[in-house]
Amino acid sequence: MTEEIEDTSGMTEAELARHAEKMAKKKAAREKIMATKTGEKGLIIVHTGKGKGKSSAAFGMIFRHIAAKKKSAVVQFIKGAWATGERDLIQEHFADLCEFYTMGEGFTWETQDRARDVATAEAAWEKAKELIRNPENSMVLLDEINIALRYDYLDVNEVVRFLQEEKPFMTHVVLTGRNAKDELIEIADLVTEMELIKHPFRSGIKGQLGVEF
Repeated sequence: MTEEIEDTSGMTEAELARHAEKMAKKKAAREKIMATKTGEKGLIIVHTGKGKGKSSAAFGMIFRHIAAKKKSAVVQFIKGAWATGERDLIQEHFADLCEFYTMGEGFTWETQDRARDVATAEAAWEKAKELIRNPENSMVLLDEINIALRYDYLDVNEVVRFLQEEKPFMTHVVLTGRNAKDELIEIADLVTEMELIKHPFRSGIKGQLGVEF
């Protein structure tokens, strides 16, 4: 939750006192709300939309898990034909805390072989289920699975059924990729849509090391 920060420079003492009183009321109201939020559960988290940052935000949560010394895992459904900074960092320094599987062979227009793409997606999903079922993993990131679902390389109903019926109660599962299916959004606990406003690619700027990969 974000809110606009009020500029208090140039206020009189009376105005500062009123401001302090207003902030105290806000603090009390927020504490009252937070006191009712006591439940915990493993979340189904979806990052979708046309904007950049879906995987980046998901990896931020993976790194939070690593910092907390909690075990996690990553399955990349599409990316695979190129190196990524996240994969290199995790495999070189945090392999004991995060298993990393790059199962994809690139985007569908690169392979140009639907049967091969379906087989690759199915193999990635089998690995994903294995990792989610493992009670040692408290978070599993399914990077770009939404693309595999969009092209029907996987059955969204099977993915939904598994997440609802077989995901351990306290395991978080993060699913990224644009065009998330409605069925997935319906069962998710947290859905964020990245909105594209501007992108350097449209100005002829290529993907750059440390930003896109």
